[in-house]
Amino acid sequence: MTSYALTNARVLGNDDFHSGHAVLVQEGRVAAVLPEASLPAGVPRHDLGGGWLLPGFIDVQVNGGGGALLNNTPDVAALRAMMRGHRRFGTTGMMPTLISDDAAVMAEAIAAVRQAIAEGVPGILGIHLEGPYIAPARKGTHDAGKFRVPGPDEVAMATSLDNGVTLITLAPERVPVETIKAMVGNGAIVCAGHTAGSYEETRAGLDAGISGFTHLYNAMTPLQGREPGVVGAALEDPHSWCGVIVDGVHVHPASLRVALAAKPRGKVLLVTDAMPMVGADDPSFELYGEVITAVDGVVRNAAGSLAGSALDMATAVRNTVSLLGLPLAEAARMASTYPARFLRVDDRYGHIAPGYQADFVLLDEALQVQATWIAGQRE
Repeated sequence: MTSYALTNARVLGNDDFHSGHAVLVQEGRVAAVLPEASLPAGVPRHDLGGGWLLPGFIDVQVNGGGGALLNNTPDVAALRAMMRGHRRFGTTGMMPTLISDDAAVMAEAIAAVRQAIAEGVPGILGIHLEGPYIAPARKGTHDAGKFRVPGPDEVAMATSLDNGVTLITLAPERVPVETIKAMVGNGAIVCAGHTAGSYEETRAGLDAGISGFTHLYNAMTPLQGREPGVVGAALEDPHSWCGVIVDGVHVHPASLRVALAAKPRGKVLLVTDAMPMVGADDPSFELYGEVITAVDGVVRNAAGSLAGSALDMATAVRNTVSLLGLPLAEAARMASTYPARFLRVDDRYGHIAPGYQADFVLLDEALQVQATWIAGQRE
């Protein structure tokens, strides 16, 4: 791959945006960020028209996209379709997410992710197993008939991805602390979610190695005066990360601002919880044999439960600016830098800095995506 330079953009660095700087890309990585006047002679230049150049977005919760749902087609073709569907909205890295299913389907999905990473499918970072170790009382659109407590063999299967990141969402009151410790010991990142647990049960899970909360506020016990619940444990704990769905539907903006005020900076990250209609023309899909349709951008099942979302990461970033009042630089970090830290891949992703993979998204003045790059390849 030849070298080139991206010029005439406002480049998000570790502190803020920088104008008059170029990003030099070599062999799919950032070689340097330097004043445009210091660019070596003869390097091809690509003028970005003064747009905002951000680290590529990383979405840790993607059920589907591009017309594909991982549960329905747990194969490499579905993973490619999901990435194609989301890439147009700035996502350059994702954790394909399998909601609660049988062990055989879980094994198929893990095998598909392993194969996709081995084949170099752009943007696939690992797998997110959202369930089936969760609580019937907070199941949302998950099928409670799939729920179970994992034994040693299933823990080994669920943590068997050997070339990517494994993220597991579970209810801490449903899974013994020794099992949580075994998952973490096998290298998995474990989150609490879809849980009816108490504050004390959640604290025990955190002590066992839980390091995050899946779609904070949704499908978990709320914060109350005499019972802090899962939300209280999440907001109090300074070390864990919280994913949030900023679509104006899943959580009230005021509640999100409370979370931002409570958590240390860098511990709240944007997720989409997206379904197949993102990056596709069809607003409907089938889940567990039921047809689900997005109406006015809101996805619900027949029982009225929210069934994922039709959100994309670029819209989540815009909403974070407009609904939560955050500056673009911080909204962008919530979509890139902080997810990379959470997934423990921030030595390669989430920054525009020397040595990092050249994953970028270019936004215009309206914060609409104009282009993306994965490993230096523009689309």
